[in-house]
Amino acid sequence: MKRISIILLTAATSFVVGCGNDPGTGDDGDGTTDGVVGGDEWDKELGKREYDYNAALRIAALRLTGDIPTMVEINQVLNAPDLESKKAAYEGLLQNYMARPTFARQMLFFWRDTFKMGETAEMDTAPTFAAMLSVQNGDYTQLFKAATGACPTLDINTGVFTPADCAGTGPKVGVLANQGVMKQFYSNFAFRRVKWVQETFDCTKFPIDQTGTPTDVGAAVPFTGSYPFASISGTDNGGRVDFHDTAGVICAGCHVNLNHQAPLFAYFDINGAYQTAISVKTPLPGEPNALLTDYLPAGEPYSWRAGVVTPTLETYGAAMAADPDVAQCGVARMWNWALGHGDIVDSLREVPKETIQAQVDAFTQNGFKMRDLIYAVFTSDDFAQF
Repeated sequence: MKRISIILLTAATSFVVGCGNDPGTGDDGDGTTDGVVGGDEWDKELGKREYDYNAALRIAALRLTGDIPTMVEINQVLNAPDLESKKAAYEGLLQNYMARPTFARQMLFFWRDTFKMGETAEMDTAPTFAAMLSVQNGDYTQLFKAATGACPTLDINTGVFTPADCAGTGPKVGVLANQGVMKQFYSNFAFRRVKWVQETFDCTKFPIDQTGTPTDVGAAVPFTGSYPFASISGTDNGGRVDFHDTAGVICAGCHVNLNHQAPLFAYFDINGAYQTAISVKTPLPGEPNALLTDYLPAGEPYSWRAGVVTPTLETYGAAMAADPDVAQCGVARMWNWALGHGDIVDSLREVPKETIQAQVDAFTQNGFKMRDLIYAVFTSDDFAQF
């Protein structure tokens, strides 16, 4: 990231490899390996950047207010006598932008894009809740834990949020049980709901973890999922769908995670309303509703990850809140938004851990405060240097 195109870095890497250069050579006489990825070339390029708080201000104003800075605001930074004064003027304007009603609107737009939903009263409750946490410096983990106030409304003209509890008789677990979310991402077996949770809050696609001990299951390649192969259902252990089909063992690599989570979301019907029985269909003839034994053999527990048992949506949300990968994903999404990059999952705009480690550390150590995170990203050296 850091203002140097990943495409450029990738192209340079390809060039080096294609030319047959040895990454262990290339000393140009100064003790470095300039021109070879893994040497000092990119550090030197990054070192050429200079602070430009006026350029940063233009970007920040567009992100945080939806408009460019005024000439008065530009001159506040431009006419400051030295770099420290320019930085102070810039940071003061950021605080001003984040206090405006337009900041609430911008955060609603950001979360609509992130959640891939919104623009109706029913579909806006989840992004509005995330926007409220962002504007009011709320705890990010409440997205997975909040039992009350998780379906607010927003007056987009005044920037005022009005908290409200979510409708329905089911569990109250932040956005994880939000009726609009459950309706938007309805699918057979509730797999699309689990996919939404995984990609939105863990920033990766399925399969999640293929680092298990390779196991011969009679397929062309070993099974390497993080759960045992037999921990999910197949036609050989009580299921009606053969998730054990060895002709496509990679499918089981996804389903060992999907099947351990999806039953928790399967009680929400096609309209997103919670029911007392499983209310999602299967692709079997006649489209019968799913059964628990279609997902997992009897006695196999639900879980967020292998070894992290979550018998209820409440414990599932708590497990997400405690997962450092989820926190890192939240920071990475804010980082990409600030720098104008696309969606991490859709466009594969992954953020190197070391790039955002300072923000991740501050975020996790200070109560997952959303407004503080946004301010930290827009005031970071990497955002202000060009």
